[in-house]
Amino acid sequence: MNIKTVAAGIALIAATTLTGCASTTDIESLKSQIAQAQSTADGAATKADAAAADAAAAKAAAANAQATANEAKAKAEETDAKINRMFKKTMYK
Repeated sequence: MNIKTVAAGIALIAATTLTGCASTTDIESLKSQIAQAQSTADGAATKADAAAADAAAAKAAAANAQATANEAKAKAEETDAKINRMFKKTMYK
């Protein structure tokens, strides 16, 4: 075996021994933080779903408004054409 490999192994064992295992309170604290992060993520997902539903409703309303506006424009153009025909008839009489 190489001296560098042995030295690295000893250093790794020493570092592991010196740091020790995580205590129960550390683990519980970490679990609490994970639960809080999950709760926050769930809340964000719920809000995102609600926003997507609102956006879909707004898109549908906009499409309906556009259809109504197109109908109104067609009627206005039809009425304008009728008025122009009536005006031309009166001019030829």
